[in-house]
Amino acid sequence: MTTVPGSVTGLAAAPGGSAATTESTFFTLDTVTADLMEVDAQFKACLNWDYGKRDSRVWNLYEKNKLSQWNATTDIDWDYDIRFGSELSEESGGRLASFVVGEGSPVPRELLTQFRWQYQSWMCSQFLHGEQGALVTTARLVETVPDMDAKTYAASQVADEARHVEAFARYVDEKLGDSYPINPGLKTLLHDLLSESRWDIVYLGMQVVVEGLAITALRLASSGFGDPVIRQITKMVASDEARHIAFGVTALTGMYRQVTSAELREREDFLLEAIQLMSRRFMLREVWERMDLDVEKGLLFARTNPMMATYRQMLFQQVIHVLRQLDMLSDRVKSLLLAENLVRPEIMLATR
Repeated sequence: MTTVPGSVTGLAAAPGGSAATTESTFFTLDTVTADLMEVDAQFKACLNWDYGKRDSRVWNLYEKNKLSQWNATTDIDWDYDIRFGSELSEESGGRLASFVVGEGSPVPRELLTQFRWQYQSWMCSQFLHGEQGALVTTARLVETVPDMDAKTYAASQVADEARHVEAFARYVDEKLGDSYPINPGLKTLLHDLLSESRWDIVYLGMQVVVEGLAITALRLASSGFGDPVIRQITKMVASDEARHIAFGVTALTGMYRQVTSAELREREDFLLEAIQLMSRRFMLREVWERMDLDVEKGLLFARTNPMMATYRQMLFQQVIHVLRQLDMLSDRVKSLLLAENLVRPEIMLATR
């Protein structure tokens, strides 16, 4: 079993091959204190004594959220035995990271099973870190958004994100017993968002970019991963993320038609940075390094392999769709998406 600095917890293999904690360390602060990310921020907390009419689109989303709650302890079947590193069936192996058998792959055939497990560990770790980022940034929205309906919905989303962290952390801890630190691009974006005082930019970064990428990645994972536990988790989390994206769209619709050109440019600059950070997140550097493979060959493969390029384009479809709805799919944003090969040229032409 492999552990790394910044992993979720220290783990040991339980009898029978399943991963389990040897002591009660789940979600305890002393296991992560040395690796805390602390962000200094100045922002205005806002209270609103107008409690709304409770008939807005945001309030309707809040009502849907109340009806769609699930319990990570009781609604997921945790009994399935997962043996990290074990040989995968032909069906499971064929679904999971099928791109790695392509021409120019840095992974020799004898390491395919190891790579697929490491890839699943990396993906689930990034889901987990992203969900904690969503938990904290959405809690910030509760304080900073001006209207009460948005505060109320954001509070319900905080509960969603806590549940997502619970589910992914338990899966990584108890089922995989292997984890990765947060990807540097995601870490930088979260730091930027937590340093940000303008609530609409927090919406753009989290509800549009991070959640937009996550919902597609979760849906692909729910069909691509081999075991039923992670497929169930990703399917249930994705259903929540769809409402979270709708919250961001509802809150920001029409807003950027009313701002100054300088304010619009600032939002555009932020989006350009966020897109760059997230596009480079999927180069799998951490996996190539963990497996002691040729990192430069791995990065080149990740950039140029047609299946990986298609995967990144699929991930960014939702982001592009939302940016178009918000009138934020500017020429500069389109140019970056094309330069990073995150969208096919014909799709961009169709949006003009």
